[in-house]
Amino acid sequence: MNFHQLALITTLIAFIAIMLGAYTRLSNAGLGCPDWPGCYGQLNVPVTADELSQANEAFPDKPLETDKAWKEMTHRYVAGTLGLLILIMSLVAWKNKKNAQQAIILPTILVGIVIFQALLGMWTVTLLLKPLVVMVHLLFGFTTLAILFWLTLKSGHYFRLSEQLLNQRYRLPALLAVIILVMQIALGGWTSSNYAALVCPDLPTCQASWWPDMNFNDAFVLWPEEEGPEDESSENQALITAVNYEGGVLDLQARTAIHWTHRMGAVITFLYLFSLGITIYRKSQGNIMPMAGLLITGIVVFQFCLGLANVFFNLPLFVAVAHNATAALLLLSLVLLNYILHIRD
Repeated sequence: MNFHQLALITTLIAFIAIMLGAYTRLSNAGLGCPDWPGCYGQLNVPVTADELSQANEAFPDKPLETDKAWKEMTHRYVAGTLGLLILIMSLVAWKNKKNAQQAIILPTILVGIVIFQALLGMWTVTLLLKPLVVMVHLLFGFTTLAILFWLTLKSGHYFRLSEQLLNQRYRLPALLAVIILVMQIALGGWTSSNYAALVCPDLPTCQASWWPDMNFNDAFVLWPEEEGPEDESSENQALITAVNYEGGVLDLQARTAIHWTHRMGAVITFLYLFSLGITIYRKSQGNIMPMAGLLITGIVVFQFCLGLANVFFNLPLFVAVAHNATAALLLLSLVLLNYILHIRD
């Protein structure tokens, strides 16, 4: 198997990992296994009578819910497979380093990202779904997917240099599109991790108001302080009470501020990407660029419709997961656009 084939397979696994991560999070299974990297002290979900007994003894305050545990462990298995494939990719890249066309830096960076992702996965559990950790874990998952797709395109030597030469004026707008989308993905992750997706059940208003009661002071505190013992002289004062963020801890007004901001971000993202896609489709030159513009336009329209469906139908699991998957596809379409605009022989 050559580097290109390996990169393509790893990209597909990364996409599956993102969907499984979304499914795990949205089905409230993020703490299906209260420990890491195993599940109730084992490498798989406890199934036998002895395993179940040991699990309940080890975690008496967290009874085993088998369905949630399997969702969490399936995600971990796929993520572990992804990490292994990325390590192999890096080794293959270094083996082929004498080849001038072989990318070395990005595969090596990916290894570092995977290690950090593993730590984030652990902290997600040990810090009980702390929103900042969950959001950063999501962002680095998308980052991994984007880099893998770029490496797939680069190693496959797709498209022609003429496409880039004819359309260089779109480089800055295409880069800005990536920045805007990543910011919106971060907002989406923050909304989900703070359980704010359902606080505005109506459209286009929120709670029957164009400007509902919102608490921005608490809505975007990235690392809230947790309460310790009241007695500062206590020798246990350094111990911090663990806060379980499952289900969310913010008040309604703070969650409303998060949801409202995500909505406004969705409108801005849609308008910019739709306009960019239409402009590229109508005015760019070459054979590939117009198709890239059309692809971006179609995906962003579908994504916007999924966002509306999440509100109208009260966040059905299938639609919510599809919303995450389509965000990944939209990011890939922008990676494709930027790749076309930076082709090198």
